Amino acid sequence: MADIGLLKLLLPEYLVDYFEILRYEQKGEELHLYFEEKNDFPEEFSKHKLSSKGFFDEIVVQDFPIRGQRAFLHIKRRRWLNHNTNMVVSRNWDMVAKGTRMTADFVAFLKEISRF
Repeated sequence: MADIGLLKLLLPEYLVDYFEILRYEQKGEELHLYFEEKNDFPEEFSKHKLSSKGFFDEIVVQDFPIRGQRAFLHIKRRRWLNHNTNMVVSRNWDMVAKGTRMTADFVAFLKEISRF
């Protein structure tokens, strides 16, 4: 449990809650973390019959540096087939700030420090 608390200090909380960390790689001064969404159905579809239908294409976003290394998050979002509607559904994530390849938190931080 202590490990999860520590991860929440270093990473966006939603990644720790809804994604599994598959692996990490250090490439020079870059840290690459790989995540895959857990197979937990979104609450809004709890009354529907869903089955996992794989993943969307991986996205890569930049987050806050960790220990002096640029951090890149490789995120694979899951999709489910809703058997009630025969449509593919997924969680609605706003992970990436519009017009960037950075997490929304990181962009907000950069905007704040650029005001000084």
